[in-house]
Amino acid sequence: MIRCLAACAAAVALLSGCSFVSAVDSVGDPTDLYTVSPKSTFDSDLPSVYWQLAVEAPVAAANLDTGRIAIAMTPTSTDYYAKVAWTDRAPLMVQTRIVDSFENTRKIVAVSRESIALRANYVLQPDLRNFEAMYFYGMPPIVKVRIIAKLVRMPDRQIIGVASFERCVRARADKVPKVVEAFDQALGSVIKQLVSWTLRTPPPQPPSDSVPYDIARYRNPANAIIDSANCPKGNDASMVPYTDE
Repeated sequence: MIRCLAACAAAVALLSGCSFVSAVDSVGDPTDLYTVSPKSTFDSDLPSVYWQLAVEAPVAAANLDTGRIAIAMTPTSTDYYAKVAWTDRAPLMVQTRIVDSFENTRKIVAVSRESIALRANYVLQPDLRNFEAMYFYGMPPIVKVRIIAKLVRMPDRQIIGVASFERCVRARADKVPKVVEAFDQALGSVIKQLVSWTLRTPPPQPPSDSVPYDIARYRNPANAIIDSANCPKGNDASMVPYTDE
């Protein structure tokens, strides 16, 4: 079955000009490296906050926890473009861009990667659920990015917010640079919403015993945020925009 998928991927590569590699096949060192950019523009009414935030490296399934650029030829398969890669493992690259984007808001006292042991008031725990180019909706492929995030109050480690952000963008052409542009746009849209939600969820001042939280409100499942836009509904992908639309 795996060899069949690899053969199908190779056939598509001959037709489209892109080349793929099965997840189980050995390959040489990538010849081209790609990255994505942070967000630098935000809504003008974004609040200023006076607490510190640590951003953990996103959790990701093994097929996404890699430097390879993932593709899906079917809803149940994962392969990778041949001889290209991200500049870092996808979860670490996404973590860096999230931190950069928070800094670009100029609305937060301090933000850093969780690994440097910042004495944070809150910890953002992202879960990278989708970060791949989907070919089963036709070509050019559709890039799907989905992050589920938990915001945790420190030091008592209370979860005070849960949100899901999802965006889809169709590449302008079936070429790796164009697909990377779609990754950049889809991830940028997700990060913009993630940053805004994080800054708006807690009060602007650092947590303290004198300002207790209504934990019952935060724990109400009805208050979980589900923010999805432009992704296919069943077999219908007509609502997915092209890159830069």
